Amino acid sequence: MSRRVRKPLAKKSERTRGKRDGHKSGPRASRSGVKPREESKFGSQRHPEARGGSFAKPRRSTAASPEMRTNERATHDDVAAKPTAPLPTKVQTVVVTADENNMRVDRFLEARFPGLSFSHIQRIVRKGELRVNGKRADSKDRLEEGQSVRIPPLKLDAPRVATQLSEAQQKTLDALKAMTLYEDADVMVLNKPAGLAVQGGSGMTKHIDQMLEVLRDSKGQKPRLVHRLDRETSGCLLIAKTRFAASALTGSFRHRSARKIYWALVAGVPKPKQGRISTYLAKEENEEESIMRIAAHGDEGASHAVTYYAVVETSAQKLAWVSLKPVTGRTHQLRAHMAHIDHAIVGDPKYFNKENWQLPGGLQNRLHLLARRIVIPHPRGGFIDATAPLPPHMLQSWNLLGLEADRFDPIENAPEE
Repeated sequence: MSRRVRKPLAKKSERTRGKRDGHKSGPRASRSGVKPREESKFGSQRHPEARGGSFAKPRRSTAASPEMRTNERATHDDVAAKPTAPLPTKVQTVVVTADENNMRVDRFLEARFPGLSFSHIQRIVRKGELRVNGKRADSKDRLEEGQSVRIPPLKLDAPRVATQLSEAQQKTLDALKAMTLYEDADVMVLNKPAGLAVQGGSGMTKHIDQMLEVLRDSKGQKPRLVHRLDRETSGCLLIAKTRFAASALTGSFRHRSARKIYWALVAGVPKPKQGRISTYLAKEENEEESIMRIAAHGDEGASHAVTYYAVVETSAQKLAWVSLKPVTGRTHQLRAHMAHIDHAIVGDPKYFNKENWQLPGGLQNRLHLLARRIVIPHPRGGFIDATAPLPPHMLQSWNLLGLEADRFDPIENAPEE
């Protein structure tokens, strides 16, 4: 379940949340906007690197007014109806606007003339046909407001002749469509199944990156991966369909503008029930596999990693459903952090380190980790807010343990740093 929200980020006191989905086993209804940064303080330490505190707040459910919904539709229609500049048939000179200040030359051309192919842009820049204030420019140069840009005659590349998809390609296309949680001209959010790799590796014959080949457009562009999920982790996977979107979304991850929430089933019940885990992680290689180990500051290859966690519900003292909010995006961060505080994720083949621990009957010995929700600024304004349902093996565990999948998730009010 997902939506694109075009409203600006609301203040905490002004946030409006949608009504909850009443179906317990399905995803919760997406809400408009992104939670602003909370200023909660965290209290005393119970783990050396895990600080506890209360950041859960009661939810108030208020339906959006008809006026708000009308304004959202009007804004969307205004953007969609904005005309694109026609391709010039002769040399022209344009002036860089305030909105285009600090924009790369190639992004500037792509934004002004969406029909241009990447190869055509590179070609005119490389030949020196495009000039900035009378001088040659590189495609990566940044423009400044008020500069004059000389643009040569431009033309669209001839579209590729459409070919009939093979039976295997059609099957792949249908599989991608079935996974799609959200899609528009720039972005896709897929619900990646557990067990399907995102990228290829040794002996890998099927993965998301290879499946995206069937979505190449008439210019030969293939949708791009923006981030990664482990092979056995299911849930929200963000895909950029254009170079423009890939650049913007990658920047959002780099500047930590993306909010990600994960759900996991862990051994035992973490104490305190809400906390912050802060460690350094470094990759450790051996003959069979690589694993992330807890490292010290200054160790070779060590990177700082921060995760907030909150217990949502428990099954006696044997298991706990936890919600996780990674601030950083290190390899295997959530899996390594939960094992570090002695509450490893159930079914984790690399990090489950509890001796003489028996899996409760009926639960599958598979990684119980879901990329539940992603909220990220849309490249053209507003926000993408996508939510993935529990995968079959986790839904089975939730049902067997009597966990209610539509409970309020306290991690949503955790800080962003």
